[in-house]
Amino acid sequence: MTLNIQGKLLDVLISKTADLEVEEVRIGLGYSAVKLNNGKAGLAWTPSNKGGGCTHLHAAGTLCGKPAANLLGGLIGENALLRALGVATANALVASPIPGAFTGNALDPLEITSKDHVAMVGYFGPLVRELQQGGCRLDIIELDSTRPGVLTPQEGKAALADCDVAILTGTSLITGTLDDLFASLGKPRGVVLLGPSAPLCPEVFAGTPLTQISGARVLDCDSVFRVISEGGGTPLLKHHVAFETIFLNR
Repeated sequence: MTLNIQGKLLDVLISKTADLEVEEVRIGLGYSAVKLNNGKAGLAWTPSNKGGGCTHLHAAGTLCGKPAANLLGGLIGENALLRALGVATANALVASPIPGAFTGNALDPLEITSKDHVAMVGYFGPLVRELQQGGCRLDIIELDSTRPGVLTPQEGKAALADCDVAILTGTSLITGTLDDLFASLGKPRGVVLLGPSAPLCPEVFAGTPLTQISGARVLDCDSVFRVISEGGGTPLLKHHVAFETIFLNR
C-alpha cells in the first residue's frame, strides 16, 4: 500500500492543527465525522470492519479532547478506520468557504460527450444514470466487484490507461489506492476526485493528474452528526453540506 498523497495531506495541514482539539467523533455505518473545537467538522466514508469482532476501534472512548494532530496522523497509518478519521479531520481543517468555488453539477466542467470513454472508480449511482443517458462509454471499477458489469481493480487498469475522463472516488484515500490509481492513468483530459471524502485542498494534488476536486463542506454539524448516527448517507447529508468543486492543473 502506498500512501504518498496521504503523507502530503498530513504535511500540508499539520500546521493548521495548532491549538485545535477533537470535540466530537461520530462513526456511522456509511460515513464518519470529526468535529473540532473551532466548530468545524469534516466527513469521510466509513470502511467496513474486517476484524470479526464487535469492537471496530480500540481507541474508542478516548478520542474526544485529544489534539487534532493525533487524528490527522491516522492518514499514514495501517488502520483503515483511523485513516478515515484522518481524512475527516483533514476535511474539518479545510472546511472554510473557498472563494470562487463551483457549486454546480460536478460533471459539467468535464464536458463529457457521447464520444468519450469514462472510467469511474467507485459506484456513484446518480452519475452512472446521467452518464449512461449521455451515451458515453462507461467503465465502472470497484474493489467490491460483485455488482454486475463492474470491473475489478486489475481489470480496470486498461480502462484507466485508455479513458478520456476519470472519476475517482475520494474513498481511495481511505482504502490506500489513490497513488496506484494515479499511476494507472494514461493521459485523460479530465480527472476528478469526487465525494464527501475528497479534501478541498488543491496544494496537496499539485503534480498529480487531477483537474478538479469535488467534495463536501459541512454546514450544519448537528444535523450531519444526527444523520450519520442514524445510518444515513449522501442523499440525506446533502441537505446539510455544500457540494463544491475547485479546479487545478488546468
